[in-house]
Amino acid sequence: MNSAKIDPASSRQPDSHTEISQSIPGQGRNRIDVTVNLRNIPLIAQLGDQEMQMVKDGLRFRFFEKRVTVLQKGTQGAGLHFLLSGQMQIVDVTDDGRAISLRTLKEGDFFGEISLINGAPYSASAVSLSQALVAILPSQIALHLFSHCPPVAHFLLRHLAQQVQRDAEFRALLSINNASRRILSFLIQLKQKTGNQHVVENLPTHQDIANMINTSRETVTRVLLALAQQGIIQKDAHRLIIVDPDALQKLANN
Repeated sequence: MNSAKIDPASSRQPDSHTEISQSIPGQGRNRIDVTVNLRNIPLIAQLGDQEMQMVKDGLRFRFFEKRVTVLQKGTQGAGLHFLLSGQMQIVDVTDDGRAISLRTLKEGDFFGEISLINGAPYSASAVSLSQALVAILPSQIALHLFSHCPPVAHFLLRHLAQQVQRDAEFRALLSINNASRRILSFLIQLKQKTGNQHVVENLPTHQDIANMINTSRETVTRVLLALAQQGIIQKDAHRLIIVDPDALQKLANN
């Protein structure tokens, strides 16, 4: 039997109301003992003891192998999902069968909230990029938190506002006529500051980028190679480092 103590996002001290343990099916016939400090899940971190106990009683864990569909586009919502460990990607499939990466989730993120709120089927699929541990909160409990817990409602509103802003920025990016500039602008949208570095975590594949911004994989490869040769970007095992963000911005503006 394997075991895992999952503490996403931070390292707050657990208490009897916030730590939950379950034994769940793992790979093959193995089982995984999972212990999670619920205060380390950003959406529910500020809940009072009563609501936290409600979450604790309802939350269930599932383990997924790499390249498994966790949520299937077009199916009905089945609760609010939290990514506790691993990597996951939200993808859409075009009418001609192309899979397009919409965004990558990080540990502590939640997904499936739109289907939960409006009662519609999932508008995209979620696929595990690695072995992943997911917590699922039943719809009734999640909707109660959305409507009765101000910290959760506030967090959700900020999340949805940020999503609307990202969508608007992405539509503006798609309006750029030059494919190379679209790629540069796409990198700028993805980059985050970590310490003194600007990085793109979990960069989509060249084909995914091409599908998302309406260009060819060869064009994406050519532009990224040119940026690397100019010393503007640097690729390591799991991320893209923006060595010279000012130069990247200048090229995107030209």
